[in-house]
Amino acid sequence: MEAKGKVLRYGDNVDTDVIIPARYLAIQDRKELASHCMEDIDKEFTKKVRPGDIIVAGKNFGCGSSREHAPIVIKESGISCVIAETFARIFYRNAINIGLPIIECKEASEEIKDGDELEIDFETGTIRDVTGGRTYKGQPFPPFMQKIMKAQGLVNYINEG
Repeated sequence: MEAKGKVLRYGDNVDTDVIIPARYLAIQDRKELASHCMEDIDKEFTKKVRPGDIIVAGKNFGCGSSREHAPIVIKESGISCVIAETFARIFYRNAINIGLPIIECKEASEEIKDGDELEIDFETGTIRDVTGGRTYKGQPFPPFMQKIMKAQGLVNYINEG
């Protein structure tokens, strides 16, 4: 499984309240909900994101409330992967449960710039910054978690089994 896309860059402690503000949580339609993704931290996010793009952030991405809406709207907006130095524990689990690929990699988090083109190999955890000419080794998922990602989430994985 691979991802290719352009980087949208954010800093440390991007919390679930800026990923999807609580005022929109009553929206049931995922596409409509995703139209508000990141708007409290980046008003232009939904205008500039393209299918396959990749979020790169700092430490503690997805901190805050335990709402599953946060990884759902990121995935629904077209983001193919989130790379961060670290993820909040509940966000990490929710991302896996809904099939949003995430990779922890301190060096990539620190060095990759907004707008860079990346190629990611999820099986090895290899992140290639095509623009910057660097390669990083992120933490790959174990094989069973890769199967969950390929199935697009835990529920689909269980239903396939």
